[in-house]
Amino acid sequence: MAAFHEVRFPLRLALGTSGGPVRRTDIVNLSNGRENRNQRWRNSRRAYDAGSGVRSVTDLYAVLSFFEARGGQLYGFRFRDPVDHSSCPPLATPTAMDQRIGTGDGVTARFQLVKTYDDAGGGWTRIISKPVSGTVVISVNGSAVSASAFTTDHETGMVTFAQGQVPAAGAAIRAGFDFDVPVRFDTDRIDVSLASFEAGRIPSIPLVEILP
Repeated sequence: MAAFHEVRFPLRLALGTSGGPVRRTDIVNLSNGRENRNQRWRNSRRAYDAGSGVRSVTDLYAVLSFFEARGGQLYGFRFRDPVDHSSCPPLATPTAMDQRIGTGDGVTARFQLVKTYDDAGGGWTRIISKPVSGTVVISVNGSAVSASAFTTDHETGMVTFAQGQVPAAGAAIRAGFDFDVPVRFDTDRIDVSLASFEAGRIPSIPLVEILP
């Protein structure tokens, strides 16, 4: 991913963030009162506002320093979504059975980490490009594999099985992990307000996801 710094937005500020997935849908109202709906974006794109996480002068300085180090909108960075940041639901612990990431063919050694959101009505699979180091666990056909059997590229989310460990044909490959969202600032300006000597705020710190 071009123009990206592998650093994370301060976690204590991310916990106060609002935002989530955004989609684009065209809705055309017909003369008979019905409507046609067309999906403009194949994938959703996360958007956040981290301004509500700033509560002190120390927080203000942390944001300003981080913003300047990224050159405003120039460089992307990692961001921990307060709700959706692992292969499992909130408050649960990731396991090697969480997400299906592929099926072995006896030859392919590399698999992309993904997360699937689905129910009885439909589903969508999201590419996970920024797993957190040390959190990825893998299973093949329901059996957990050792950490020495694979490597993870934490900048792309690609899992590569070691020589002699390539999954057999038909084997179900599943994974568990924590992950960050690749984002950038969606503004080249930060407005600071000092409410008092020890308190301050930044009304808006817009962040937008960088799609892989």
